[in-house]
Amino acid sequence: MTAVDDFDRTSPWESVRAVVAGFGVSGFAAADNLTHLGARVTALDESSSGKEEKAELLEVLGATVRLGEGATATLPDEVDVVVTSPGWRPDSALLAQARARGIPVWGEVELAWRLRDPAHPVPWLAVTGTNGKTTTVQMLDSILRAAGLRSVPVGNVGLPIVEAVMDPTPYDVLAVELSSFQLHYTSSMSAQAAAVLNVAEDHLDWYPSMAEYAADKGRIYEQVQRACIYNVADPATEALVREADVVDGARAVGFTLGMPSVGMLGVVEDILVDRAFIEERQSSAAELCTISDLATDAPHFVANALAAAALARAHGVSQQAVRDGLRAFRPDGHRIAVVGERDGVRWVDDSKATNPHAALASLQAYDSVVWVAGGLAKGARFDDLVETVRDRLRAAVLIGRDAHVVAEALARHAPDVRVITLGSPETGVTDGEDDPMTWVVATAAELAQPGDTVLLAPGCASMDMFANYAARGDAFAAAVRARIG
Repeated sequence: MTAVDDFDRTSPWESVRAVVAGFGVSGFAAADNLTHLGARVTALDESSSGKEEKAELLEVLGATVRLGEGATATLPDEVDVVVTSPGWRPDSALLAQARARGIPVWGEVELAWRLRDPAHPVPWLAVTGTNGKTTTVQMLDSILRAAGLRSVPVGNVGLPIVEAVMDPTPYDVLAVELSSFQLHYTSSMSAQAAAVLNVAEDHLDWYPSMAEYAADKGRIYEQVQRACIYNVADPATEALVREADVVDGARAVGFTLGMPSVGMLGVVEDILVDRAFIEERQSSAAELCTISDLATDAPHFVANALAAAALARAHGVSQQAVRDGLRAFRPDGHRIAVVGERDGVRWVDDSKATNPHAALASLQAYDSVVWVAGGLAKGARFDDLVETVRDRLRAAVLIGRDAHVVAEALARHAPDVRVITLGSPETGVTDGEDDPMTWVVATAAELAQPGDTVLLAPGCASMDMFANYAARGDAFAAAVRARIG
C-alpha cells in the first residue's frame, strides 16, 4: 500500500490506486486529473444517467469506471486513497469501509490543494456560510478582475478546483466557495484569507447536530495565512475564529452593517468603509464604495459586499478596484430579483433562499410582505424566523411537502397572519396541480395591497415539486408575468 499522507503534485502518483466516489462534475475532474498524473483510478457512481460519454473518455485514458445500481456498495480490494464527492455522507457504506481499512478519504478540495503547482502556489481566498456564499464569491471575483488579476470562481460554484489548479496557465488568485460538505473532507488547506458569513440551521438531515455542522464550517479558518473574516452580527462566526489554529500573524477582521471598530469593515451613513487594512485605522477609515453602487441595498447583500471587500483587501487589492468590482457586479437569477410591479405591489423572486436563515435575510429587506414559502425543510424549524418577522407579514401562501412545518410556526408565533396552503380544503387545489405557481400568484395577488411585496423566499429546498430552485423561480416569474403583463 502506498502512503499518500504527504503527496503533492510532484509525488509518484503512478504508484497510487485511487477510488473516486461519485462521478459528477467534481468527481470527473478528480478522476481525469489523477489519471493524467498516472494514478490507477477507479470511478464509482450509483447513477449512470448523463455520465456515459465521460465514462468512455476516462476508460480510453486508462481509468476504470463503474456506474449503476450497486456500483458503490463495495470498496475495491487494493486502494491507497478515496476521493469523495462532497454530498457523500461519512456513514455511507463505501466511506465506512475505507475508514475501517485505514484508507485516507479526501474531498476534491483536499486533492486540489495538494495538486497546486509548487512553482506557482496560487493563493486561495475562501468563503463559506449557511447563506450568501455564491454571491460573495462572485462579488470577490468581480473585484479581483477589476484589479487586473486573473481570477476565477471555483469550488461549490463555477469551475472545479482541481481544474483550476491544474490549468497550464496559472491563475493569480482563486475565489473559492466551500460548502460544509466540502470542508468536512479537507485537512491541509491553508487559505490566504477566509470568511464564514453566517452559521444557521441547515443540512440537519446530514449532520447529527448544529455543533458538528458549525465545526465543519470552522475548518475553513484552519491554517489561514493573513485574515479570518467574520460576521460581527453572528457571534458564532467569531467563535470559530477564536477556535482556529492559524498561521502566526493572521488577523481577525470583522464586518458589520454598523459603524466599524478598529480592525473591521462597516458602513458609515451610506458608505462602505475599511478600518482594517489601512495604516491609519486607529483614527480614520478608507472609503470603498457607496450603497448606491451596489445592485441592491438589501442588508444581506450589503453584508456580502463587505465580506468580499475584506477578502480582496486581505489580498492587497486597492480601494478603487473594490469599488469598480462591486459596481460592475450583478447577482445571478433567483436572488432577490424583482420580476414585476403593478398596482403598487412588487413581486420578488428569491427562490435561492432554500433555508430559514436565507429566507429571514430576504424578509428583513421588505416592510410588508405576502410570503410564498414551503418545500423540503430538511429538518429545519421556522419558529425563530416567524418570531422575528411576524410584524412584516401581511399573509403567507404555502406550498410543498413540508408546508405544515411553516404553517405550524406561523400558528404559534403569528396567529393573526392569514395563511393559505396549497392542498388545504379552502383552496380547492391539490398538490398534484400541473401549474401550482399559477395558483400561488393568483392567491398572493388577492392578498396583497399597494405597498406590499410578494416575496418568494421559500426557506426550503425545491425538489419535492421542482427540478431545482431555479426551476421554481422560473415558474414563479412566468406566473407573475402571465398575471400582470
